[in-house]
Amino acid sequence: MTAAPKCEVQFDATRNLIRMRYNGHVSAAEMKPYADEVRRHLPKLRKGFTVLTDLSGLDSMELDCATELTRFMDEFRAKGVGTVVRIVPDPAKDIGFNILSIVHYQRGVRIATCQTAEEAERRL
Repeated sequence: MTAAPKCEVQFDATRNLIRMRYNGHVSAAEMKPYADEVRRHLPKLRKGFTVLTDLSGLDSMELDCATELTRFMDEFRAKGVGTVVRIVPDPAKDIGFNILSIVHYQRGVRIATCQTAEEAERRL
């Protein structure tokens, strides 16, 4: 059985949506190719796009990943993100997203935290 990739990204231009998924223990080195893929596809999204971040498979994330995560947030803000939906089944796995959001997203960005994928899909 093949393990899930540590970081996954999917773009849905029709729905103006980017899905980001983290699995297992994520290192900063593992985020690099993932970050490059996000930046390659970001221009395809229109102002008001939605970011869905799924932490349901995450065990832990290295502190050094915060640099890339905050870059994502700043780039999303600059591109005009409208909504951020996070799947966080265990509040202990939030890994600081709520605090980072206060600093890196502006007012007007709707943020929702859900416990399940089904709940998150209803918010999209």
